[in-house]
Parts: sequence; structure tokens; C-alpha cells
Amino acid sequence: MEPDLTPPHPVQPTAASRSPARASALPWLLFVAALAIAAFLAWKLWRPADIGDPLATSLVAFEKQNTLTVFSAQLAPVVSSDDARLFGLVKSKQVAVIPARVDYTLDLSGIGRDRMRWNAQAKTLAVRLPALVVGRPNLDEARAQYLREGVWISRDAQDKLTRDNTRLAERLAVEQAANPVLMNLARGAAKDAIRQNLAIPLQVAGFGEVKVVVAFDGEPTPM
Repeated sequence: MEPDLTPPHPVQPTAASRSPARASALPWLLFVAALAIAAFLAWKLWRPADIGDPLATSLVAFEKQNTLTVFSAQLAPVVSSDDARLFGLVKSKQVAVIPARVDYTLDLSGIGRDRMRWNAQAKTLAVRLPALVVGRPNLDEARAQYLREGVWISRDAQDKLTRDNTRLAERLAVEQAANPVLMNLARGAAKDAIRQNLAIPLQVAGFGEVKVVVAFDGEPTPM
């Protein structure tokens, strides 16, 4: 008997043989899809966007502070008072050195958009400040030093001398606080504080390195 030389029929792949190929390709398809979603989310997160209004960002920095203490001056007014009693027959005098602290503040509630200008090309914010407010002197009478003169000083006379000197010391401290040297120091401290209070929030908000120029009413326009 001669051997059968007819070529065998090609074996067609069955559903069972094709399913492993699909199963091995599925994880790669899921990986590619996840990668595309991640890339889209990253683009949404990091894409350039409108970072908002720099003036609004600056005003928000002032919202939580109605006033800002920018400078404090330690003063020591020297004052004296006289007292006369019994038709001028009993005289006394008191000299006092009373330490005092005076605070210089800014009214931030009065700073609005009308006091700000933004130069987008130069990335510069110009701010115009209202006048500084010089606070009422805080007298430290516990550390006051007194020198009294008189043959006899009654308790009433001593109390009156002390009250008079307290009023004089408060008045003199206000005058000393308005000294041009102290006012210039306070204005410089105020400008530094405003620059810092505005530059950092603008940088965090995405405006980058921003220059903040500050001037008080009556000073040359900063921009």
C-alpha cells in the first residue's frame, strides 16, 4: 500500500486559541488609556491660565487687617509743674521723666482700587498710602522718675503735680512723635511692610517676581 501524500488541511484557529491573545493585549490597552487620562489631567493642572486680577489679590491681603502698626517710638518726655498754696506762701515743684511709647499705624480699610495701579508689562504694582496715624502716647508711669522741690509738699499738692505732669508728658510725647525724623522712619517702615505684605501674596498667586512701589499722599507718583 502506498502512503497517502495528500497535504493535511490547515488548522483554523478556534475561539479558544484566540482568547489568550486578546487577554494579553487588554492590560496594554488599559495602560495606554490610563496614561492618556493622566496626561490630560496634568495638562489641565499645569497649562497656562488666567491667574486673576492682581489688584483683587492685593486687596485680599488687606482684608483681615483694618489697621497695621508699622513703627513704634520710645520717648522720654521731661516735664515740670508748680503748685502754690496758702496764698502763695507754700510753693512746690515737681520735675518728671515719664517713658512713653507711641505707635504709628496705617488705616488699611481706606486703601482701595483707586489707590493701586498695575503695570502688566513691567510686572509692577504701585500703591499710594494715606497719611500715617500717630497714636495716643502710652505713658509708663510705673517707670517714671520724679524730682520734687519744696519745704513742705502735702498729699493733695503732690497728686496735683503728678496729674499736671502726666498731661504735660502726654502732650509733649505727641509733639515729639511728630518730629520729621521719626515720621520719616515710620514712613520707611510702612513702605517696607506694604511691599512685603503684597509681594508675597502676588508671587504665591502666580504672578512671579513682582515689584511693589509705595508712596504716601503728597509724595511723587511712584509710576
